[in-house]
Amino acid sequence: MATVKERFKEVAEKANADTKELIKEHGGKKIGEVTLAQIYQGMRGMTGLVSETSLLDPNEGIRFRGYSIPELQQKLPHAPGGKEPLPEGLFHLMLIGELPTDEDVTIVSNAWARRSHVPTHVFATIDALPVTSHPMTQFVAGIMALQTESNFAKAYAKGINKKDYWEYVLDDSMDLIARLPRIAAYIYRRKYKNGNHIEPNGLLDWAGNLAHMLGYEDEGFKELMRLYMTIHADHEGGNVSAHTVHLVGSALSDPYLSFAAGMNGLAGPLHGLANQEVIKWIMDMRSELGVDLPSKEQIDAYVRKTLNEGKVVPGYGHAVLRKTDPRFTAQMEFAKKHMPDDHLVNTVWNIYDTVPGILKELGKVKNPWPNVDAHSGALLVHYGLVEYEFYTVLFGVSRALGVLASLCWDRALNFPLERPKSVTTDSVHKWLNGEGEIWGE
Repeated sequence: MATVKERFKEVAEKANADTKELIKEHGGKKIGEVTLAQIYQGMRGMTGLVSETSLLDPNEGIRFRGYSIPELQQKLPHAPGGKEPLPEGLFHLMLIGELPTDEDVTIVSNAWARRSHVPTHVFATIDALPVTSHPMTQFVAGIMALQTESNFAKAYAKGINKKDYWEYVLDDSMDLIARLPRIAAYIYRRKYKNGNHIEPNGLLDWAGNLAHMLGYEDEGFKELMRLYMTIHADHEGGNVSAHTVHLVGSALSDPYLSFAAGMNGLAGPLHGLANQEVIKWIMDMRSELGVDLPSKEQIDAYVRKTLNEGKVVPGYGHAVLRKTDPRFTAQMEFAKKHMPDDHLVNTVWNIYDTVPGILKELGKVKNPWPNVDAHSGALLVHYGLVEYEFYTVLFGVSRALGVLASLCWDRALNFPLERPKSVTTDSVHKWLNGEGEIWGE
């Protein structure tokens, strides 16, 4: 059976040739127009990136290499006795472009197990931070400390042909993905469990071992981690974390530096930190109402109060999707199977029945549907992982799968340094007044 590197080399060489031909034949064609509003409002909707691993369809949700989340749940290999897809399989799919066999998944899983050793100086770096530091701060520090192990950085310093960049980026990506569960679990046990750490179990799959090192042996939680790591893995290339990894990587920063940069973006309240904002908002609502399971009428009143105070309802008002996020639906189906009577989960469902209608009625947002963050926290709380500040670290471990697979493709396709043109408001006014163009060199 071919190794991951051998398989990737084969498909990447063909894709590279196809891409060169595509650019040669169609490189001059316009793919869209850019409005003045777009350059002032976050470049929303501007097509300006290629990301091979996934595509966000406004009507159908995320598709990984063309496959929807329900299809992945059915077609990707599962752990023995499990029902949820193994993240190793999704990584293979995003990297190679083909659905994996059970043997393919075993190869990836074994490779990550072999590469999972974390040098002691990484733990020492994390320990140098106050234990009160936010888990994402500790996570990024750990990733940066791991950069000493970069194969790409060492090879580049010696001198390598650019056609070989992808090999070292792939090696770094495999190493980094393999080590992230250990770092994440170390941070969790350090901050919340008095530093009582748990050694990895090499017989478990990647996500199952993460659950074990966190301290959760419940098979339901291991299944949740497999689902969680799969559905959070990628969301095409334009979101903050994915784009940042791509952007920093375009400077030929190694995967450790690039991924750390992306994680700083994920830590923002408008991106990955939103999952902790959701659970905090629900807890605050239950506390203020003084009930464990608020009625839909109580939720309606509290939501309107939140909006009247100029605040948002976290987890709702998706920027792209015109329907319920399939990642939300996948978690809802998991909850119906594993915890149908959980009060917090039922509160999430009651919020789902209430909020979109209010947002539509008030015209607050164009797309009033929930995203993945609206449900994930409640599932974690059910199994006892109540420390919601840690949730974004779990998101980050998962997101490594997509952004690092994409980074391998960036180097295989020899994407150049990213450098969009910027303008000043003064130049915009001059252009509007007919005093010349603003799109200079």
